[in-house]
Amino acid sequence: MAFTRAPGKHRRPSRVHRTTARAAGVAALATTGVVGTLAAPALAAEPAVEQSGLTPVVAIGDSIADEIDAQALAQQQAAADAAAREAAREAARERAAEAAKEAREAKERAAREAERKRLNTFVAPITASYVSTAYQAGSSLWSSGSHTGIDFHASSGTTVHAVGVGTVVEAGWGGAYGNQVVIRMHDGTYTQYGHLSSIGVSVGQSVEPGQQIGLSGATGNVTGPHLHFEARTSPEYGSDMDPVAYLRSHGVNV
Repeated sequence: MAFTRAPGKHRRPSRVHRTTARAAGVAALATTGVVGTLAAPALAAEPAVEQSGLTPVVAIGDSIADEIDAQALAQQQAAADAAAREAAREAARERAAEAAKEAREAKERAAREAERKRLNTFVAPITASYVSTAYQAGSSLWSSGSHTGIDFHASSGTTVHAVGVGTVVEAGWGGAYGNQVVIRMHDGTYTQYGHLSSIGVSVGQSVEPGQQIGLSGATGNVTGPHLHFEARTSPEYGSDMDPVAYLRSHGVNV
């Protein structure tokens, strides 16, 4: 009995068929989301081995997956590096802000200390002088019967200083006091400077410790040139207090 062979059955795939299958596999990978730019290099890198069926397509898919994984890892590393750089920049900004805050606070402390020192600085009204007439000394020369201030020895034209920080409230003729200056001090007390030969400040002017406010002289009711100095609780005559104790309480040795 003779058998006939069915045409085409169990025939070895032709070269055209294999090539077509490989191309179809690559196309399928491209259409299912694999990065297109990786397909061509992967194909080029494939070894030229004898294969059949879908085996080449599977090998190409593994190669692309490896490259995609490598790309994902690189992107993750880049993201981590960017986050680290941003964290470093944020830490640097925080350090800079803290340093600026510390510098500002130090500057403010220094300014407060300088202001405190300025307000608490007192000097003698006449440099290198001495008290020639004491407070409350009795004499008919004074209408009250006693001296309401102290006299500092000084020849005419000697510089007279403000003893501390304050504001001029009187500057002009003061009767028996002659030319005078009265200053309201920062603590609310008042100081008076009498018998001046000239006045160098005006009402409303702010003065600093040691600032020249005039020159000593012999104007008003006097027997000779000197500086009459008073410390008062108000700008008015009769509110006097011990000038020596006042100056010493502010660190001035008289």
